[in-house]
Amino acid sequence: MLGNSLSAIMSLLFPRVCPVCDKPLGEGERDICTLCRNDIPLTGFICEADNLMEQRFWGYLPIERAAALFWFVEGSGWRKLIHDFKYAQHWYTAEMMGRWMGIEMKRSGRFDDIDLIVPIPLHWRKRLARGYNQSEYIARGLAQHLAVPCDFSAVRRTHYNKSQTRKRRTERWGNVSGIFGVRRPEHLRGRHILLVDDVFTTGATISSCAEAIIEACDGDVRISVATLAASRRALE
Repeated sequence: MLGNSLSAIMSLLFPRVCPVCDKPLGEGERDICTLCRNDIPLTGFICEADNLMEQRFWGYLPIERAAALFWFVEGSGWRKLIHDFKYAQHWYTAEMMGRWMGIEMKRSGRFDDIDLIVPIPLHWRKRLARGYNQSEYIARGLAQHLAVPCDFSAVRRTHYNKSQTRKRRTERWGNVSGIFGVRRPEHLRGRHILLVDDVFTTGATISSCAEAIIEACDGDVRISVATLAASRRALE
């Protein structure tokens, strides 16, 4: 009884809000309000073979499958959600969205043979400034429903590079070239790895990381890709 009373008081003093629209959550709503859940701009990539994201790697890298849950739309509440978990300490939102995507990936059956989840690592300077790596929390959420382990230490970012956000397409590739290293290739060799990041734009960062893994494993590795969002402008 006391616990219920305290919970009610806390809800009045600090009402839970939707991370997309910032409106208070209604009774029975969890994490994201019903209206925003219904309005999410889904890509459909999770269930679609040879989707636009997979096509981006054709002829360049042997990426087996690639998917993003929703489109990254400038000025939308879904863009704000990503900005908040990257820069406003809302790490719990990243994990919650990872769980949502994990449910959809498990339901599709296209990712049932994943052996290991590896989030794209941050350089230690950027991680120290931010306090966490949002891609790790996305990976944790995915792992809960794909029922496979995460590895947060096999791959590391060996060079500090400036943010990709305001760079042009050609500049992004040069900015991430050769910035990843693999500490323990024996943990990755012979396995199907799911590389995880928050947003897919040109694919430069993920490609650089995948290249480092493939080289370290002498090609004896399979790689798929999952991001929460994808830039429609970059893919279409």
